[in-house]
Amino acid sequence: MFIKKSAGEGEVSGVQFINGMVSLKGVKLNVHCFETDGVLIDTGSQSVLNKFKPFFAKADVDYAVVTHSHEDHTGGARFLQTDHGLPIYMNKMTIGECADRAKYPMYRKFFWGKRRPFEAEPIGETFTSRNANWKVIPTPGHASDHLAFLNEETGQLFSGDLYVHPKTKVVLRDESIPIIIRSIEKTLSYNFGEMFCCHAGYVKDGRKALTEKLEYLEKLRERTLALHKQGYGEKEIHTQLFPKNYPITKFSSGEWDSIHIIHSILADQK
Repeated sequence: MFIKKSAGEGEVSGVQFINGMVSLKGVKLNVHCFETDGVLIDTGSQSVLNKFKPFFAKADVDYAVVTHSHEDHTGGARFLQTDHGLPIYMNKMTIGECADRAKYPMYRKFFWGKRRPFEAEPIGETFTSRNANWKVIPTPGHASDHLAFLNEETGQLFSGDLYVHPKTKVVLRDESIPIIIRSIEKTLSYNFGEMFCCHAGYVKDGRKALTEKLEYLEKLRERTLALHKQGYGEKEIHTQLFPKNYPITKFSSGEWDSIHIIHSILADQK
């Protein structure tokens, strides 16, 4: 089995980007990396690193910031550090983990490659680029170390994996929908317009998109709790709310599944 890989570059509102894509048998995944005002946001995956190298070579940046430690966001960090001498900044929670060999399931290594160890520095609550001050917004839920970055000069939000899709259907086993709801609420308290998502790419009206996602997740939580109150169990609720099967669930041996959405909502009530 051979995985297909490709990448495309572009620019919008002063932000340069590259979008890497990997696919196999109905499972298609992608990840973006952004460059703006001397800052590189996320580093892509090891599996698409060769596709990203020309983008990195011409990038005019002073350092890289990482939204979270997942391998599709940190796969190019070691290369950037050793070949370009680029400092890497991220949430201090997972700096030690990233300095060690990657430990995650084989299917993820198959799609995203084996993230090589790299050294990083803690990012803090704010940082400064060439022409702007930035807010670092802790946004856990998808990952415990997840951060979003807000350029206060331009009002552009770099949301990592906080948004991804307006109607979430599958999540990782350790994700929490209630925590994601709280993270979106926190993010919406800031003043921003355009949003740059590491999977959805450029979203012109980021505030509207995040608000719509919040409303969807809140309704999903309400429906889940209402069914639970009626006496339905976790699996029965899952069958009612998510009757469709998704290829990633089988391919990941259940690490990605809709039932984790239901479980996280019910677990938050205990």
